[in-house]
Amino acid sequence: MQNKLKIINDPVHGFIRIPHEILFDIVEHPYFQRLRRIGQTGLLNLIFPGATHTRFHHALGAMHLMFTALETLKQKGVKISETEEKGAMLAILMHDIGHGPFSHALESMLMDDWHHEKLSLLLMNRLNDEFNGELSCAIEMFQGKYHRKFFNQLISSQLDVDRLDYLKRDSFFTGVSEGNINTQRIISMMNVCDEGELVVDAKGIYSIENFLTARMFMYWQVYYHKTSALAEFLLVKILERAKYLVSQGVDLPATENLTYFLYRGKSCATDEDVERFTQLDDNDIIQAMKSWQNSDDFVLSYWCKAVIQRNLPKTIISSHSFDQKFIEEKIKKTNELFGIDNGHELVHEIKRKLLPYNAEKQPIYLLQKSGEKIRLEDSQDQLLSGLMVNKTTRYILTFPRDI
Repeated sequence: MQNKLKIINDPVHGFIRIPHEILFDIVEHPYFQRLRRIGQTGLLNLIFPGATHTRFHHALGAMHLMFTALETLKQKGVKISETEEKGAMLAILMHDIGHGPFSHALESMLMDDWHHEKLSLLLMNRLNDEFNGELSCAIEMFQGKYHRKFFNQLISSQLDVDRLDYLKRDSFFTGVSEGNINTQRIISMMNVCDEGELVVDAKGIYSIENFLTARMFMYWQVYYHKTSALAEFLLVKILERAKYLVSQGVDLPATENLTYFLYRGKSCATDEDVERFTQLDDNDIIQAMKSWQNSDDFVLSYWCKAVIQRNLPKTIISSHSFDQKFIEEKIKKTNELFGIDNGHELVHEIKRKLLPYNAEKQPIYLLQKSGEKIRLEDSQDQLLSGLMVNKTTRYILTFPRDI
């Protein structure tokens, strides 16, 4: 009989235990194995060469942190049954199972308005049927329907194990040390108050502020870095252009499953859509972009060469929207340079917004020694939280490097 209680060696967290057989069964499933072929950070490796880690890595890391968090809560007297432990670990293990190629960038292009969480839930339900209802508790927790609120907060909130893992992992693989948070310290400060809500022991306030600051720096330094934003934008434009050309009768070479989505119109997801979606990964898109470099369509060819050959367009960043006359001038020069009349396709303003801490949506609560809970931003000890409730916006203008 196969031993399913494995130990996995992870470069970020060290040894990760798989304490329940059902977790191993999910990891071995083709839906989950597909995550090995989906990058955690899209095309970020064009800017940070080490960022080649995958959704597979991240899901295992988040599962490990969930296990650690539950062990901490048990030590503090919170009663957690084996069913609840399995449920929470399964929910976080599968939270990204519906991610498409290159993660966030392309999900709406391939499946219209099907956000990855909607697809994750759909795949979880399919797996639940396959495993005779063993995932029912996990699905309840994932949807926030479970009667003990803190389980859902550990899965999805402003201080969840998903964020704790991706910040530490992305910091490790990009080499950007500003994101290197102390996950063990943060988890050791977690607690549950009487209402079954996740709180943080008041003495952990600076670890939480450090986490929020690290997240903010990682967004502006890594995820929203002007070239990162450009690379993600190019992926969307490439798929958008390909779908447009196909609709005009142009024949574009692509793998069978990607071709299916290029021709697919707007509609509700069918069984075939879902089946084909679970066959797609980053390789389908990379293979297509390699072929499309030679397309007769100038715009598609230009963008694909930009990504595959890493000959990226120029970007300039500003805290204000760019003047329309300045943009028109760039379009005019692009038309002249390439002898085309659709230069507006190659000049774009990209907008990125960040609210580091949303004090209204699932605020973080501190648990005082008196047993009273207060909001993070209301604490007399907070240094930075009050400054993090303001939204920051950046504008990035991209245009051909030669003009």
